[in-house]
Formats: sequence, C-alpha cells, structure tokens
Amino acid sequence: MKILVCITHVPDTTSKISFTEDNTSFNQQGVQYIIGPYDDYALAKAVELKEKNGAEITVLNVGLSETEPSIRKALAIGADKAIRINAEPTDSFFVAKEIAEIARKESFDLIMMGRESIDYNGGIVHGIVGELLGMPSVSPVMTLTIEGDNALMHKEIEGGKQLLEAKLPLVLGCQEPIAEWKIPNMRGIMSARKKPLEVLEPSATDKATHTTSFELPAPRSACKLVDAGNEEELVKLLKEEAKVL
Repeated sequence: MKILVCITHVPDTTSKISFTEDNTSFNQQGVQYIIGPYDDYALAKAVELKEKNGAEITVLNVGLSETEPSIRKALAIGADKAIRINAEPTDSFFVAKEIAEIARKESFDLIMMGRESIDYNGGIVHGIVGELLGMPSVSPVMTLTIEGDNALMHKEIEGGKQLLEAKLPLVLGCQEPIAEWKIPNMRGIMSARKKPLEVLEPSATDKATHTTSFELPAPRSACKLVDAGNEEELVKLLKEEAKVL
C-alpha cells in the first residue's frame, strides 16, 4: 500500500497573532510553528496502517524552506520519504492542484490529510484533490479500517456519525479520534536525517485567490456579574446589550 500524507506548517495555537505592513502580511516574529493538529491525526493513522498492514508513507508539504523542520518531524514519526513543493500555500485550489500533480505520478492508494488547516481553516483541499483525481473524497473521517482494497470509515455528521464503505483509492480528511498523536523517539529523529526529502518547484498553476488584508477578531468585552435575585436586570442586559432576547 502507498499512502500520501499531506501536512501543513501552521502557528501553534498558543502563539500571539499579529499583522504587519498595514495588515497585509502575517507577522512571523516569535511565532512557534507545528504540524497542523488534524494532519497529525492523519499521519498517526498512516503510521498505524503501516505497522499493521505494511505500507510506504510519503509526506507532502506545500511550503517554503522554513517548513522543513515540520517535514523532518513527520519523517521521525514514521513517514518513509518526503516531498516539499517550494511555494506559499495561500490558496486552496493551488495547494490541491500541487497535491494532485504529485499523486498522478505516484498512484497512491490513500491520500490523507487533516479535515482542515488551523490557519486558513478552508476545509476544502481534500474535496478539490478528489475531484481533480476522479477519486471519492470523505471528510471528516473519525475511524478507518483497511481490509484489502476496501475502506470502512466513520464520518462525523451533524448530530451523529455515518458508517461508510468504499474501495481504494480514496482521499480522506481526518480528525480525532482516528488515531492517537505520536511523539517521535530518538531513533526516529536520528533516522529522519537520512530519509529523502525532495524539493520540487510548483506546476504552472495560477492562484485563484489573493489575500488583500487580515483582521483580528474584536476583543472580548468585560464580563458583567448580576446579583442573585436580580432577574430583571439580567433580562434587561440580555435584551439591550447582548441582544440575544
């Protein structure tokens, strides 16, 4: 089995976010980057499939050279080789097209990624990749079992989950609890240094969208406390200030 795991290189959720150049550029100063948490689930599940069924895992990232620490971490966790497309991943269609270009050449049985990245939160790359390759795309996948060329999955839906069965190849957007995150051990870290990381230039694909500016969410207002027994004041605040009644 050949598995492609697509990962993002995103700011840690504890990072302080700010913008520069009149809110047109993200300020990377002092920001810690990580593998996208949902992508971490996809990678962990791919490693489990490799350990159980035998598989070759290729990890793919669309990003510039600063993403390579995240790629090496993925190799340390259990991927066998890596590809980096040397481009900024600012447009979902552009990223999906680059993934599809690689996938066409390699004939992967499974293409796995997170349900969404935690920076742009588009949640559409897996669907576009599936359409470009003519493959079924399922997201968000919560459980996955592979038996031969058959995949059994639980997908989250509003108010519950759905059991699906499909033939490989597939494109999957993953989320918890599909697998437990894995921490690279020292042996994995050392071996990752010797695993191949191929850097490719992007295909001639124009980006469909361009960011004109960023805006931080409005700061949270102070919490108002209402004394017990003062229900009239509470209702008044909910109507006039919170405007939820």
